[in-house]
Parts: sequence; C-alpha cells; structure tokens
Amino acid sequence: MTIGERLKEERERLALSQTALAAIGGVGKTTQINYEKGLRNPDSAYLTAVAEQGVDLLYVLKGSRSVDSSSGGEVNAFDGGSHNDTLLMGGELCPINLYDIEAAAGDGRSLEAEEVETTIYFPGEQLAAQGLDPAHVVGVKVRGDSMEDTLADGDWVLVDRKDRPDRPEGVFLLLVEGERRIKRVQRVAGGAWVLISDNSHYQAEMIPPEKLGNVAVLGRCVVRIGRIS
Repeated sequence: MTIGERLKEERERLALSQTALAAIGGVGKTTQINYEKGLRNPDSAYLTAVAEQGVDLLYVLKGSRSVDSSSGGEVNAFDGGSHNDTLLMGGELCPINLYDIEAAAGDGRSLEAEEVETTIYFPGEQLAAQGLDPAHVVGVKVRGDSMEDTLADGDWVLVDRKDRPDRPEGVFLLLVEGERRIKRVQRVAGGAWVLISDNSHYQAEMIPPEKLGNVAVLGRCVVRIGRIS
C-alpha cells in the first residue's frame, strides 16, 4: 500500500470524511483527495495536526502500527521515543523537538532541559536544501502578537542554533535577561543592538553596548510553520 492508501485507511478507521480530515490538517478537500491518491505528499504541518487527532503516523509513513503488542497500548509517533526515532530516521525523516518558549522562559536553562511539547519529522533532504543540520535545529512556539505580520501567535518556528553570529542581523531567538524572545535584530552605530517587533504597535528596544552581555543569541529563525490566514 502507498502512503496515500494508508492515510485513507486511517481516515476511515477514525470515521472521518475527507472534508473533516482536511480541515484538521489545515488543507482543502481537494488537497486531501490528492494526498490519498498519491498525487501529492502531505507536509509536516499537516502530519503534525492529524497525528494529534489520532492518525497513526508510523503506519501511514512506514506501514507498521504504532502499537505495543505486549500492553495493547498505542505509542505516539510524535513522542520522541528512541524506537520511533530509529524507524523514522531509517526512512530519512529527521525528528525535530518543539518547545513552548513561554512555558520554558524565565531561568535561562538550555532548551534541552525543558519539556518537549511534541516532535515533528522532516525529510532530511528538505532540511539539507535549507542548509540545516537536524542535530542543531529545534522548533519553538511563537507567543503573543509582537511579531505580526511576520509571525503569528501559535505559529511554530524552526531555529538554527548553529547560526549565532556575534553581529546578528535578522530574526533570532534571543535570551534577554533570562527571558526567551523572538525579535528582529539590527545593529546601529556605536555597537548597540535594536530589538524590533514587526508589529508596529510595539516600540523597538535599544540595547546599548554595555548591556549586550544581558542578551544571548540562541539561534536564527529560519522556517515558519503556521496556518494561512
């Protein structure tokens, strides 16, 4: 069976119409039909959304049920467990851990010390095409509206933690006095940084050179995952 055929089987197992599963995955009915016919491949945002509603992704992608035969319980294909990682990495899908930066903010700990909210899987070749090493990529959830219209509240952003320049220009995940923020960074004369919110209702914040020690660049924001408005 193909991925599309297994996706259709999962939809029918959950007693969902094509319209209903398409809405869950954030796509149109025509796209859902194309997925099931094998004319298009579902992306990671779609797969993440339908997995949260009970679609067995390990079965859809690999043809193996995510069930522990000894206990009869389901194993979440997004739980970050080593068993699933091994299977999916073998299919050239790379696991990327996602964190809620609001839940994690406040004490400056590394993200690895925080609780993983979920894990999504990206084709390795897609990450490589973006110049990304999956070992150094994490996902963080955008909180608030300060970066609209670039990033909306609830969006996910992939962060390249290898890209931490001493003289940053662009959108970065920052640690500012123990709080994690996503801001656009510009350098100005005299060595100061300006932290810019793309939403014009928020004022820019100037960080003078003598206070730059309170700001750490955690990585460059490189890929947005969110709904089309």
